[in-house]
Amino acid sequence: MFLYALTLQRASAIIQSIHGNFDGTKQQQIVIARGKILEVVKLDPNTGKLYTLLSHEVFGVIRCIMAFRLTGGNKDYIVVGSDSGRIVILEYLPSKNVFEKIHQETFGKSGCRRIVPGQFLAVDPKGRAFMVGAVEKQKLVYILNRDAQARLTISSPLEAHKSSTFSFHAVGVDVGFENPMFACLEVDYEEADSDPTGEAAQNTPQLLTYYELDLGLNHVVRKYSEPLEEHGNFLIAVPGGSDGPSGVLVCSENYITYKNLGDQPDIRMPIPRRRNDLDDPERGMIFVCSATHKTKSMFFFLAQTEQGDLFKITLETDEDMVTEVRVKYFDTVPVATSMNVLKTGFLFIAAEFGNHYLFQIAHLGDDDDEQEFSSATHLEEGETFFFAPRPLRNLVEVDQLESLSPILSCRIADLANEDTPQLYVACGRGPKSSMRVLRHGLEVSEMAVSELPGNPNAVWTVKRNAEEEYDSYIIVSFVNATLVLSIGETVEEVTDSGFLGTTPTLSSSLIGDDALLQIYPDGIRHIRADKRVNEWKTPGKKNIVKCAVNQRQVVIALTGGELVYFEMDPTGQLNEYTERKEMSTDVKCMSLASVPSGEQRARFLAVGLDDNTVRIISLDQNDCLQPLSMQALPAPAESLCIVEMGSGSESREDRGEERGTSGGLFLNIGLQNGVLLRMVLDNVTGDLSDTRTRYLGSRPVKLFRIFMQGSEAVLAMSSRSWLSYWYQSRFHLTPLSYETLEYASGFASEQCPEGIVAISTNTLRILALEKLGAVFNQVSTPLKYSPRKFAVLPDSSNVVVIETDHNAYTETTKAQRKQQMAEEMVEAAGEEDKELAAEMAEAFLKEDQSESEFGSPKAGPGMWASQIRLLNPVLGNTLNTIKLEQNEAAFSICVCKFNNHADESYLLIGTAKDLTLSPRTCSGGLIYTYLIKEEGQEIELQHTTVVDDIPAAICPFQGRVLIGVGKLLRIYDLGKKKLLRKCENKHIPNFIVNITATGQRIIVSDVHESLHFLRYKRQENAMVVFADDTYPRWVTATCLLDYDTVMCADKFGNVSVIRLTSSVNDSVDEDPTGIKALWDRGVLSGASQKADPIATFHIGETVLSLQKCTLIPGGSESVVYTTLSGAIGILVPFTSHEDHDFFQHLEMHMRAEYPPLCGRDHISYRSYYFPVRNVIDGDLCEQFNSMDVGKQKSVAEELERNSSEVSKKLEDIRTRFAF
Repeated sequence: MFLYALTLQRASAIIQSIHGNFDGTKQQQIVIARGKILEVVKLDPNTGKLYTLLSHEVFGVIRCIMAFRLTGGNKDYIVVGSDSGRIVILEYLPSKNVFEKIHQETFGKSGCRRIVPGQFLAVDPKGRAFMVGAVEKQKLVYILNRDAQARLTISSPLEAHKSSTFSFHAVGVDVGFENPMFACLEVDYEEADSDPTGEAAQNTPQLLTYYELDLGLNHVVRKYSEPLEEHGNFLIAVPGGSDGPSGVLVCSENYITYKNLGDQPDIRMPIPRRRNDLDDPERGMIFVCSATHKTKSMFFFLAQTEQGDLFKITLETDEDMVTEVRVKYFDTVPVATSMNVLKTGFLFIAAEFGNHYLFQIAHLGDDDDEQEFSSATHLEEGETFFFAPRPLRNLVEVDQLESLSPILSCRIADLANEDTPQLYVACGRGPKSSMRVLRHGLEVSEMAVSELPGNPNAVWTVKRNAEEEYDSYIIVSFVNATLVLSIGETVEEVTDSGFLGTTPTLSSSLIGDDALLQIYPDGIRHIRADKRVNEWKTPGKKNIVKCAVNQRQVVIALTGGELVYFEMDPTGQLNEYTERKEMSTDVKCMSLASVPSGEQRARFLAVGLDDNTVRIISLDQNDCLQPLSMQALPAPAESLCIVEMGSGSESREDRGEERGTSGGLFLNIGLQNGVLLRMVLDNVTGDLSDTRTRYLGSRPVKLFRIFMQGSEAVLAMSSRSWLSYWYQSRFHLTPLSYETLEYASGFASEQCPEGIVAISTNTLRILALEKLGAVFNQVSTPLKYSPRKFAVLPDSSNVVVIETDHNAYTETTKAQRKQQMAEEMVEAAGEEDKELAAEMAEAFLKEDQSESEFGSPKAGPGMWASQIRLLNPVLGNTLNTIKLEQNEAAFSICVCKFNNHADESYLLIGTAKDLTLSPRTCSGGLIYTYLIKEEGQEIELQHTTVVDDIPAAICPFQGRVLIGVGKLLRIYDLGKKKLLRKCENKHIPNFIVNITATGQRIIVSDVHESLHFLRYKRQENAMVVFADDTYPRWVTATCLLDYDTVMCADKFGNVSVIRLTSSVNDSVDEDPTGIKALWDRGVLSGASQKADPIATFHIGETVLSLQKCTLIPGGSESVVYTTLSGAIGILVPFTSHEDHDFFQHLEMHMRAEYPPLCGRDHISYRSYYFPVRNVIDGDLCEQFNSMDVGKQKSVAEELERNSSEVSKKLEDIRTRFAF
């Protein structure tokens, strides 16, 4: 079995984000690292929206990224620390929209190892050097410079190693133009290592160490080291030189300390805490991330605590000495892994879980009434300041980047009855978690909807002048009239536009610089800018049936298939070409390309005829109206559209590159049977080649040319509307998640620069498409706790979700705790303050802060909150919630039928009481049995069954149910008062996490001993392990492929397919003495027979769900996986040897020609834990489209094909299974 791995939706969790001027212009971009993906995101300062410019998979683990700029330069470079054992410096080239690797220096082994650098990066603020450090021992410093051609150069590494030293963080200290200096948080464990009592380990202090790079002597000196009072978790570099006092802020538990070399005394400041916080009072508070904002006159830091509160930190200086640290509560936002303050006053929050946010900083919080805390205030040791969290005041939310991370569970089903299945994804953590419904399609935002007096049949938008940015008129054509609407503050009807209103219209547009053109069945109306009107009437009884227009040319087809061609002369007059062209049959549709810039006319006219053909006709002066080529079609053509796509037509001139595979003219043909064809139109000979087909829907396909992100795109309308566009160097054909439309036109106004105006029955709609490149659009329903698993109820579109959070309070415990705190407040007050204290306690009990905004209180380890929710995910409404008691946590769920009640469905939910995670212990488990009533609209508790361990997996089996209780596998049947135990197996080694069953076979996943195959013997009523796996695997998800084959995913990001060979015999006998098995075995421990791994692949992210299904109607089956980082991908089987052979060779050539960006070897990355086997990496193959044209040609020649055939193969395998 050979598989092809493809990512449908890339990971959405962000590991780190940096900002800078990466494209060399004044505008700042954000570069985001998402595990194995590097992304450049542009912020549109006018709309405040974030757009992805480039997303590149690096096939390696990105551990940290930093931006730096050489002194006096205007462009930032990116340094990447990864698992490749190499340091890589990248430059973003906006003209080609690619990352270029400028330097790649090898310094160690690959993989994430303790002593190989790559975990920490620190850059000198003046861009003269950077340090790359390992978790332990090694640190290397590289010096950066320029050569005579102003290119970036890099020195050999200078070592700053120190053995038996752990590093926690490193920053570049701002020292102006002195020798570059780096500060590190370290622990020296030499004494602790040699002390058997463990006392030394308790007393080892953490050190703040400065390393100085002596540029004169070209080596690194360990300049100074001092022990810290508390353990720090990260450092913030303070601006220095002429901008500030230099030095560092050490963030540690409960304190933030300013330190600097020289006479500067340490300045310690406690981290303020929330007033009346429900958290465990003994719990320390730390800062988790920070951002620095520096202008010419001032600087400040924003630091965020682990509760999500942002503080603005400023330093007061006296000459060069810092006298106090001031901290002021700023706002509360989701907890972030990275924060970036941009020069334009935006704050980007890369959230730890859930969506990422972009805020506008509206106020700096200088002049509000919020209290400012100062380190000069005298406090006793252990005391701190208190503040009250409040809704956003200084920040205004501008945009969100949707993120599915973490996806904890996923089911693919068509619960909404839409033909195409939806993905139901339980994602997020704590009060910010949600149940999302993903549909394949672009999200459409509706700007306006207005009713029209009848059912229109067409709509156009027209500008008054070619120079104008926005449209002036919307023209709507009815069966016997034409309505002209002017676009202003409102849209209203006008009568003086010069358009003929008493006739239907075939086409209306701007022609030349400032004239309007209306084509109607009886003639052509040419309206000049000064309102003069020229008319051309049709000869005799003939009518105009079809027309095609661009900026300077008009072609009309009269009844009987006669073509008349007009061209505009320099004076703005339309002149008819002397001859007319008779076609053999009636004309069905026509299209003209836009006039290329700097030319007089478009050279080609495409005409679709009644005899199922499309002809390309030349409009060149030498051979005007001569046929050039013809293409036979499988069905009559409904509409045609010639577009220029594939690298914005403006940018190609700048790049001086020939029209190769990267772009050019494409002829799109919409057929009456609902199929869209796309062909390459040769712009010299007019030949058609390289046909791609796609079935769009049940209606004939109509095509409309619109503009998206400055380049042409095609809107195709069938029973669904689709957009075909070029984005990030590949074609996308994506449906719009919107109701059926009938006719459309591009629309540009101030509020909506790239919109669409469309008609649907008797309404006119103005729509905007913002999230180009997105694969799915999402509808989200918020949940209360983290969703663990969910089950779809039979015969309904409802699901039951189990939500469980560790370290959390249930509502009742929270209310008790609040009451207790309020009583303590009153007791603690003196006699005279009693009344005031009572009022404060009253106010405290009343205030109810939304947990999704301020986070939920941390209750401490071993505290669990859980609930069961009955939900309709399609409508997003909750039908019922069942709250469990404090410290009872739901872990497993299953819908099953029992033989003794065959006509009813039951829902089983397994919970554990008083669970501690490490070491795993609990005071017992419960299994709740609910009866599903009223077709899944409600559930009713039948009884509970007590078990002695955690029931972590439940699975229906032959009219009974299998339950994994700790490490015991049991079969239960339904009784009157509880479930009745029928059979048990004790041979699973550690802990059962997953059970699947097929026929008489049961496949059980152990937490870290892979899969066990059991057979149930009805006669003896016994379950016998007859085979297991040879490798330990920490299984997270399994999926049955057939009776002998299982796909499983593990904690470390591998997916494996395991098959029982034909020689495996599952009719083994139980062997109570165990003697026979010992003889049989001779291999490891475990079963006497072993399963074979037939395919393995390292995905690089922990996979938490696997499901075999079809994603598109009429598509083939594939296995869909979802990961912890929010990625969704598929593994598809090859159907022919020829295909597999082709892709295997393509992958091999791609590994050689286009090695991964960060220096990791592709084959060793995909073989991180087990050698990659029988799986081809589709993501690497698809990078073929983003290579430059020369390389594409050479790789295609090696494969004995041309490059368009290769990209067609890539597109075909994708569209056969998914989108």
